[in-house]
Amino acid sequence: MTSTFPNISISTERLVLRPLDEDDVPAMTEMMNDEQVAAWTDVPQPFTEDGARHWITAWAPAERAAGHGLDLAVTEFLTQRLVGIVQLTKTDWRIRSTELSYIIAPWARGEGYASEAALATAHWLFGDQDFERIELRTAADNTASQQVAQKIGCISEGVLRNACIVHVRTADGWTDARTDFIVWSLLPEDLEGGDEQFADTSGFSSYSDWN
Repeated sequence: MTSTFPNISISTERLVLRPLDEDDVPAMTEMMNDEQVAAWTDVPQPFTEDGARHWITAWAPAERAAGHGLDLAVTEFLTQRLVGIVQLTKTDWRIRSTELSYIIAPWARGEGYASEAALATAHWLFGDQDFERIELRTAADNTASQQVAQKIGCISEGVLRNACIVHVRTADGWTDARTDFIVWSLLPEDLEGGDEQFADTSGFSSYSDWN
């Protein structure tokens, strides 16, 4: 039988991580059309409401059912506004390992939401799901994503040379460019003594690889 992640909700002091829902379509569409998202991810551009609806209602549930991973909407606790998305992919149930990625809406950047959501997800994976390893991959020039990895306690393991494709805006639109991937890992012992600010867990994968 295929192992799958459960449908869950994770609460922190400021955030609620929950399954994506069709009501998220407009906010998700706006977020995915941001220049930084286009540069650092493989999300199709321009990103349409039909694309968001397909992601939420068909693609993400199918990836979860197949055991590949999990997509969670990250929302503000007080306003319920969509802050971003946390995604788990390339899940290996035998070795209890998964890759974590995150996208944050432009208006919500600089508030520590990415690290708060990633850390909450890590606590849930290690505590409730008995995972032993979380991996992150960040493009060599994506310093914001690297800062999140460092903030939650990840260890840099090395560089995959020329293994990442990023996107550069030109007069004719977007073009691909190659760069390195920095590989990070987080293990349960890396969180020992960390801030236990996370409350209830009660969850619901890429448009390929994105960070």
